[in-house]
Amino acid sequence: MSDDLKPLSFNDGSPEELRPLSFGNDSLNTEKEEELKPISGFEKSYRAASEVSDFVPIHGGVNGADIKNKNSNYVFFFGTVQSGKSVILSTLLYTLRTKFGVIRPQKSTPNSREAMILLSDFFENIRKGILPNRTVRDQVTRMDFVFEPNNKSKKVVPINLTFLESAGENHNEIGRGGNYHGSIAQYLKADIPITFILVTGYDSAHNEDTLLNEFLYLLESEGKNLRNINLVLVISKWDKSGNQTPSSEDLDYFVKERLPMTYQFLETNGLAKTYYTIGQLENANGSDKIVSLNLDSAEILSKWLYKSISGVSLDYEGSIWEQLKWSLGSK
Repeated sequence: MSDDLKPLSFNDGSPEELRPLSFGNDSLNTEKEEELKPISGFEKSYRAASEVSDFVPIHGGVNGADIKNKNSNYVFFFGTVQSGKSVILSTLLYTLRTKFGVIRPQKSTPNSREAMILLSDFFENIRKGILPNRTVRDQVTRMDFVFEPNNKSKKVVPINLTFLESAGENHNEIGRGGNYHGSIAQYLKADIPITFILVTGYDSAHNEDTLLNEFLYLLESEGKNLRNINLVLVISKWDKSGNQTPSSEDLDYFVKERLPMTYQFLETNGLAKTYYTIGQLENANGSDKIVSLNLDSAEILSKWLYKSISGVSLDYEGSIWEQLKWSLGSK
């Protein structure tokens, strides 16, 4: 693994760019960036009526006409219960909004009342040290945004983002050849640009190697070429290792040791991996609370997400002509 992929920290005031993401094969990754294509066809799934409250029926469907704003850039989180998906989503949105620009709801696809409440809770609670609540099972909460970077270069353009939030229990259902609930399956089958963020905890990764592989196999069965999609593996709760900012070598060793099958998937297809921590936690009255917020890894993932979609870095310094105009005080 090359030295230039080592994670760096802003805590010491260094102006260097954070680079924690590790790729299995640089040449494959270059090919993936150049040849990124939308995923293939779509068959909508529906839920049949049932008197059994905990029964989740799976059926084939018809079409994807009810998915609005197909031209947005969808972001799909995969992870089991308490893997940290909601924590990552909330801190990712908070970081985009406080570090890199403005993020606002899309006028063409207004968010649901439930989504707006969830978003408000994210932003209000994070500075209070309160972690997000668990996601409701058997439904997808989608959040549609326009992200406008604060970078002055014309190459760093606004992008549409649609985040898909779903419960860890539903992701467990794909194990042993199972299938997703229709509310989730429709997005995997739809012909939309989609980025995948696979989340597993530092303390639980060794138990989830098989499930992660089953999800990757599921993507392939839906016609997705893993070499041409945006996908990153995130090891959450890295603070439990006792180290807030691991080296690329430490991260690589961890994934290879705890997730050997997933590791081979990543290496073979040139896919990325990174760590995630939100800082120092303490347990109070049976629940964890943030006592020191660290957004370094959230910045890393934010930059990866934007570049993987737009092809341009959030830290792009501008063309020579733009730099000359800026130096002269011109816009």
